Amino acid sequence: METDGYRIRDQSKPHFLTFTVVHWTDVFTRKTYKDVIIESLQYCIEHKGMILYGYVIMSNHMHLIAQSNYGDLSGLIRDFKKFTASKILSNIKFGPESRREWMLQNFEQAASEVKSNEYYRFWRYGNHPEEIYSHKFLWSKLDYVHLNPVRGGIVSKASHYLYSSASNYVDNKGLVDVTLASNPVVNVHSFYEFWKSLAW
Repeated sequence: METDGYRIRDQSKPHFLTFTVVHWTDVFTRKTYKDVIIESLQYCIEHKGMILYGYVIMSNHMHLIAQSNYGDLSGLIRDFKKFTASKILSNIKFGPESRREWMLQNFEQAASEVKSNEYYRFWRYGNHPEEIYSHKFLWSKLDYVHLNPVRGGIVSKASHYLYSSASNYVDNKGLVDVTLASNPVVNVHSFYEFWKSLAW
């Protein structure tokens, strides 16, 4: 159930999704936590029917464009968020984390704010799902996803950011096996070569 006014009406369609850490806590400044997300995405692709067209992991949130091959996108999202929250919280509690006390306080407070039966809450409720209804809309969302690190001043070219699918589209390689979206006007490689030469 979505609490942000958005919900997934067609479980079989691809959607643009946003997962945000509670209180905008900058968890993903650490490689180890980003790697949990990467490994979980790849697992979902290989074992849970996820079709992933694009993603980016920022410091306190992530965007992805995903579809369920089994027609249960809500269930896929629920399982992904539950597993990643548990794994990352475990790493924070038992790993070498200098910000442990501060982060756990944030997550404990977030759980109390929503009267959750959980001791800690990692992800905010809601995923702001937007159904991908056309190729044009898909590519506008892919551009938005991939340019996040550029707009944030992290890199000058989108394909240089390791934790996104931009390099999958530009160089045909990346950390996760994404499904490359075809472009209705030009092929994927030439389209991104064009944008590399201009904006990126």
